[in-house]
Amino acid sequence: MELLDKLEWRYATKAMNGQKIPQEKIDNIIEAISLAPTSSGLQPFEVYVITNQEVKDKIKPIAWNQSVVSDCSHLLVFAAWDTYTEERINKMFDLVNEVRGFKNEGWDNYRQMLLKGYPPRDPEVNFNHAAKQAYIAFSQAIVAAAFEEVDATPMEGFDGNALDEILSLREKGLRSCVLLPLGYRDIENDWLVNLKKVRKSRENLITEVE
Repeated sequence: MELLDKLEWRYATKAMNGQKIPQEKIDNIIEAISLAPTSSGLQPFEVYVITNQEVKDKIKPIAWNQSVVSDCSHLLVFAAWDTYTEERINKMFDLVNEVRGFKNEGWDNYRQMLLKGYPPRDPEVNFNHAAKQAYIAFSQAIVAAAFEEVDATPMEGFDGNALDEILSLREKGLRSCVLLPLGYRDIENDWLVNLKKVRKSRENLITEVE
């Protein structure tokens, strides 16, 4: 029950106190991101871990002036591939072959199927697909942060185009999709900290098909 207790403890923190997170905890959260499942194992995203105060302060105004952006210890920016390319797909398949030390005919046939189907698609379709994979890792980061007793604030409220410009993401074939400030709650200034967590009942959330 330890994990569930930690998830009950966590909430979308509205104010952070600027306290720095130990590097070991950050490393564990990053490793959890890396271990997240993604479609075809492509990991079609990158994560920017921002500790530079000037950069965080620059992002705050284009993120609805939310204080957690500047007051967090680490600001995580999940940036998805802007599209799928042959180079990107081949790089990941080659990595699998290198790590596993062998080539599999069925696996290579799967590679060819993706090469035939993904790159020709509309880039916006590909970005949306890649962003969904980033969200899987994003969710896993939230769980890992809770396990480490680190507060996190899931954020979609920001100007993606402006953020892409600040971090020069478009030049790297990336587009921002979601933010995750990490830090520690400011108990005295966070209006949400003592409010009860509200969720649907199991009966209204789960339908069991037996």
